Amino acid sequence: MKNRFFPVKQVTTGNRNGWSWRSMRLLILCGMGVLTSLTVVLSGTSVAQMPQPTKTVAQPVQLFAQAPETEALGIPPRDEATDTTDVGAEKPDLGPTNKYILEFNRSPAIGNRYRMNGVYGESRLGFTRPRNWQVKGVKAIVRFQHSPDLVASRSNLIVRVNDTSIGAIPLNLKEAQIGEAIVTIPANLIQDYNELTLVAQQENSATCSEPGDEKLWTEVLPDSKLVFDYQSKIVPLDFGRFPYPFFDELTLDTTRINYLQPTQTDKAWLTATSRFQSQLGRLADFRNLETQLIKAPKNLSWNDRLVIVGTPAQQPLLKTLKLPLKVKGNEFIGNDAVSIPADEGLLMLTNIEDGKVPVLVISGNSPEAVQKAAQFLVQDQSTKLGTSALIQVKGELNAPTPAAQRAWPRFLPPEANFKLSQMQRADGKTYSDVTVRGSDAPPVEINFWAMPDDRFLRGSTMNLKYSYSAQTDPTKSTVSVAIDGVNVGSKKLDSDQGGSNESFNVDLPANLIKPNSTIRVNFKLIPQGEDSVRACGRLTDQQLWGTVLGDTSFSVKREIGADLPNLKLLTTGYPFAEWQSLSRMAIVLPESPNPADIMTLIKFSERMGRLTRAESIEHQVYLGDSELDETVKSDKHIVAIGTSNRLPLPDEVFKQGLGLLDNFNRQFKKTQTRSLPNADGVIKMVNSPWGKERVILALTAQTDKGLKQVQDVLSADPWFYQLQGDTALMTPTSANPSPYDPNGYQFQFLQEATPRTLEKLNPLNKVRRFLEQRYYLISIGVVGVALLMYGIAQRYLKRVSEGK
Repeated sequence: MKNRFFPVKQVTTGNRNGWSWRSMRLLILCGMGVLTSLTVVLSGTSVAQMPQPTKTVAQPVQLFAQAPETEALGIPPRDEATDTTDVGAEKPDLGPTNKYILEFNRSPAIGNRYRMNGVYGESRLGFTRPRNWQVKGVKAIVRFQHSPDLVASRSNLIVRVNDTSIGAIPLNLKEAQIGEAIVTIPANLIQDYNELTLVAQQENSATCSEPGDEKLWTEVLPDSKLVFDYQSKIVPLDFGRFPYPFFDELTLDTTRINYLQPTQTDKAWLTATSRFQSQLGRLADFRNLETQLIKAPKNLSWNDRLVIVGTPAQQPLLKTLKLPLKVKGNEFIGNDAVSIPADEGLLMLTNIEDGKVPVLVISGNSPEAVQKAAQFLVQDQSTKLGTSALIQVKGELNAPTPAAQRAWPRFLPPEANFKLSQMQRADGKTYSDVTVRGSDAPPVEINFWAMPDDRFLRGSTMNLKYSYSAQTDPTKSTVSVAIDGVNVGSKKLDSDQGGSNESFNVDLPANLIKPNSTIRVNFKLIPQGEDSVRACGRLTDQQLWGTVLGDTSFSVKREIGADLPNLKLLTTGYPFAEWQSLSRMAIVLPESPNPADIMTLIKFSERMGRLTRAESIEHQVYLGDSELDETVKSDKHIVAIGTSNRLPLPDEVFKQGLGLLDNFNRQFKKTQTRSLPNADGVIKMVNSPWGKERVILALTAQTDKGLKQVQDVLSADPWFYQLQGDTALMTPTSANPSPYDPNGYQFQFLQEATPRTLEKLNPLNKVRRFLEQRYYLISIGVVGVALLMYGIAQRYLKRVSEGK
């Protein structure tokens, strides 16, 4: 029988009795050499030489090919990722074999170590397979250490991939030793989404081990890794695959987007670039995305993506690229040598650097055409129509039906009564029945994200619908509900025959529901006759299950209201994302923006894309205060970008709280100081003087280096979600702070502006809200009413006495 246990360390020793065999082998080789020499001499023919081992050298490899002629006619190419047809299908073009190392410490779950406790400890690590990989082989190199008290003959570490066991490692190390095992993973097990599971079966007794014994532990070290051998598929460039290859949700590396800086920056270029970056932010969601603005496509690597936005006059490089359309002068011309109409947007795909770097061209013969082409890519309905390497956007784009003002995907529905099946998970899919198993079953988690301007009142309830299995002990089994770790209710499972479609009504405290709240439903399932089914302290419990049904309903009582300015609300996108299409947001830059201003615009646009979900993106970018008419000022929330001496809005707008004046002056209340230029970034929110329900956000600093700090905070979640108050000053704690370190930036938060309450209440609720905020008036009112009643009573008694 083949042993499936992989040795921790294998040492090969020589054979002391092997001298005669080596001598015999040497004699045979010498004899063959003599015969070969005689053959050459007698026959005069040459002898074929043994091929030399091939040395792998990194060479420029074509990864993205130009679309063939059939694709230019609109015939979609075969998608290797989805087409499973094998008969008669051509094999994809593959490059040379490469190696990729994925270390465990890239997963937040691993960190500095990962410990598995008890007689059955388990850890899971998810990883993906990039779309253009043809995996040839994978090895898991697991480094570990374990408790010295483990019994080697009864303890092992099982390795699984996608629920398939691929081997086991004996836990037989001595104290303070570190083991390393190499486990081969069959290539056919690797899918787009994969899960590596490590199961530690641990025993410290030859007869019976206590599951809660602290001596039962195994640690997986963070320098463990997965080693992939793969070949890259040469993928034809085609809009039918868009957003690939410019964004791949399966990639293991950070996607790098490079925007080519135009010779002249106008409003259309800024709007098109900003909207496209917001779309990339939506696609990336929680994944990393690096973006930079470059003057020329130099030193780009295989993981870089080049995006060229603008007309041929703005982007002279277009004349040198191999494109489906030719450029003559400063215009694109068609196959009939006639200029493309000025209102026709153009989208094209090509590559540079010998096919290593794909290029997306968003262009046209006018600024309006450029903006139309970009809009085609940010509307979900139109993007699905794309095919081939050339798209000519003609006519007007069909605008999607705008969603309701407060209909935020993944957040609570706007209705007062709704079901769990109507709510969306973080991945955008709706909830359905969820089943968990075992006595230590994990909780069922429900994202109960309130809208940022929701104010919950007393009386909100959750009617939990659930089912559970038979053979549960009704005296010990329960179901409980918690909000962000705070238990709000529990109920006994009172039938040993199980239950179907049972209900449990739970009050939801108003103060616990927030924009990032999570409801956890915990099933504590104890088997009937616990002592009889317990073996060595372990329960046979996998026959037990509990299910949260999609018919679970909620009844919430809330009103709409928020106090602004408040940067904490900005971390949810509010109020700029009140309409998820961003149609109520306007961004204004200096009349002549520099690269620092543009990069701040790009980073803010990406962040707003990550925070929103809609079928389109509709915000507008302006240059200078002069382009903001009264309608824009009164109807839209405004974002101003620029250094303090170039901020494109009047100084009077930011007079509340901390004021950044010209010539490196600072003012707070009545105190004004002058300092040397520093690299502090500033994010400040104020109420708009032009609209009572609008705010203005300033992304500013005294220098361009300070704007770089603002860009860093907007890009990194650990820093962005710390924002609060109405003004945030940020300073890096080191020269190059890590975006994964929450302490990489030092913040100072100020709250000095007079808050303005934005609320939508009926008259009765307005009175109640007024009294809640001024509760002392209730006692004054009671005393006043009592005095009034006393006066009326005295007057009545006086009249009665006079009448007598």
